[in-house]
Amino acid sequence: MYYNNMYYMISHIFLMLFLYLFIACRYSRRKTAVICVLAFVTLCVTDCMKLNAFPDSDGCYTFVTIFQIFVVQFTGLFLSQKRDSKALFAGLSASNYVIVGSVAATVFDIWTGNAAVSLAGSFAVHAGILFILYRRTREIWLKFQFKESVKNWWELCLIPVLFYCSFSYFAFFPNTLYDIPENIIGVMVLIATMLTSYVVAFRYVESESDRADTYWKNVMFEAYIKGLENQYYSVEQSEKNLHILRHDMRHYSNMIDAFLEQGEYGEIKRVTAHINTVADENKIKKYCENLIVNTILSHVMEKADSLNVVVRGDIVVAKEIPVNGYEFALVLANLFENAMDCVRDFENERKFVDVKIRCEDDHLLIHMKNEYDTEIVFDSYTGLPKSRKGGNHGWGMQSVQAFSDKIGGEITCYCESGIFHIMLFARF
Repeated sequence: MYYNNMYYMISHIFLMLFLYLFIACRYSRRKTAVICVLAFVTLCVTDCMKLNAFPDSDGCYTFVTIFQIFVVQFTGLFLSQKRDSKALFAGLSASNYVIVGSVAATVFDIWTGNAAVSLAGSFAVHAGILFILYRRTREIWLKFQFKESVKNWWELCLIPVLFYCSFSYFAFFPNTLYDIPENIIGVMVLIATMLTSYVVAFRYVESESDRADTYWKNVMFEAYIKGLENQYYSVEQSEKNLHILRHDMRHYSNMIDAFLEQGEYGEIKRVTAHINTVADENKIKKYCENLIVNTILSHVMEKADSLNVVVRGDIVVAKEIPVNGYEFALVLANLFENAMDCVRDFENERKFVDVKIRCEDDHLLIHMKNEYDTEIVFDSYTGLPKSRKGGNHGWGMQSVQAFSDKIGGEITCYCESGIFHIMLFARF
């Protein structure tokens, strides 16, 4: 009895350590640790029920085991920042991780018959696997919990569920490895299969994340190329119009000479005003000093004109900026696209987007605002608006959030008097 209690206690310790280390928690470290300790105590108390109070009751064993599964998964979801399918996957994976150490304890006990050796072996296996996972996968795993590039995490949850059920059937209930030691080899093969499956699953998640990154790079470069095309067209048109103006200057000069002789100075002013107007109309529009950002803004402004959306901008971006120019331009393109999509069906007097952009050596500021008519739902954790298509944030907003995290910025969103505001600020 004492050996079984210790054996379960070791598993529960490492189970809680896994949840503590591999779930992006919404609470402070101290509060998270307290919650894990409470869950650990609950598991140990219920172990006493099935191991000591009712050791021969299959019904009690089944009921307590189901209750403990609920406690573990609820703890993982409760601790998680997002409380979604990725958090559930982490909790289910934690249960599978400790099963490997539990199987190791049973195997050591069968082979040596020494309780101390089996407990030490179980502790060593748990600690060794946790150390490897912590050093090699923790940062990757925490990063994936904030990405939405993979949508079918519910399907991925089937991997730990099916392996947990298989381990339970072959190694613990209704018969244990003590009853059928011939199953040890099969369980070892199952462990190897599980580890391989996790490697494949992580490779899949990583490839989906890379695919999403590639998609956004392609979107940005497409916008960049279109912006260059627009600028080339504008230059071509301006050169053509200025060539016509230069050709007509001889006629304007003759008109001015004639008006001078007649003393029609008012007409002369009107002629020179017309010349200045034509010259101003053929100036190449330049929104900022940075080539990449200016090119993207040219494309954005052309789209705004096609939608009859008025963009009222106060834009200052230096020629050399302290952030990646392509990433910054992509953020602006995403924010403009979201704003224009929001107002595109409004009446003309409401079809506007106000923007203030500053990107200089010591700080970056983006403040964009526009009217809205449908309710905007904000994520309770990130504070960002959720996609109208359902789920969490759209890919564009995820790109903005990733950029903000990368530069150490802060994003603020709020609604006021029918106007939606979004601000991104970072100090360098």
